[in-house]
Amino acid sequence: MSFVVLVPARLASTRLPDKPLADIGGLPMVVRVAQRAALSAAQRVVVAADDERIVQACEAHGVQALLTRKDHASGSDRLAEACALLRLPDDTIVVNVQGDEPLINPALVDAVAEALARHPDVAMSTAVHAIDTLADFLNPNVVKAVLDDAGLALYFSRAPIPWPRDLAAGSTPTQLPSPAPLRHIGIYGYRAGFVQQFPRLAPSPLERLESLEQLRALWHGHRIAVHRSAVAPGPGVDTPEDLERVRTLFSGA
Repeated sequence: MSFVVLVPARLASTRLPDKPLADIGGLPMVVRVAQRAALSAAQRVVVAADDERIVQACEAHGVQALLTRKDHASGSDRLAEACALLRLPDDTIVVNVQGDEPLINPALVDAVAEALARHPDVAMSTAVHAIDTLADFLNPNVVKAVLDDAGLALYFSRAPIPWPRDLAAGSTPTQLPSPAPLRHIGIYGYRAGFVQQFPRLAPSPLERLESLEQLRALWHGHRIAVHRSAVAPGPGVDTPEDLERVRTLFSGA
């Protein structure tokens, strides 16, 4: 199996300015992400940046990077431009590793690529793991996924799904449903041809309501293969507090 990792990196961040360049153990975060991704079986890891400073930081540490437009509305749009700039054949498997995941597990990257390779009729792949706390099940910031018997996504939601039918109206569950609900992990595999098609698909009402871009693919009839991870992913970096937590992990303190 052959695949490419693309890391979209955007300098602007309301909660953490210049996030891709934030120092983690002496290296910019985006470089840490690329280095972790390079430990996977990917043939190539490329950062798709919106600012020359990110490109320069990557190149200074031996990471391939290319400059994309600043006005992309989403990481998917940036990936589409990167696929075009790299002239990737339409059937190339591309794994999108977020630029704020410096602790991404290389084995997870491989698994997402493999999930797509096993389903030639599927447009995308992603990953989930079992939710083990009631608080996460009820938290709207934790995205839940429901799968079919073949491991393909039926739906993603911020709501706690599946919901026990026999729970009294207006009640809150006191324990997790069984089997355990699944938490979505924000990593995606695509074929390069679909990456470039995706931004041209009309946003769906469900996507707007839930603010979940993957619902656009399902709305338009595209299937998503899902890898079940046995472990939760390492923490990402969205806030200054997240950054300090990850710095502590890298320092071994």
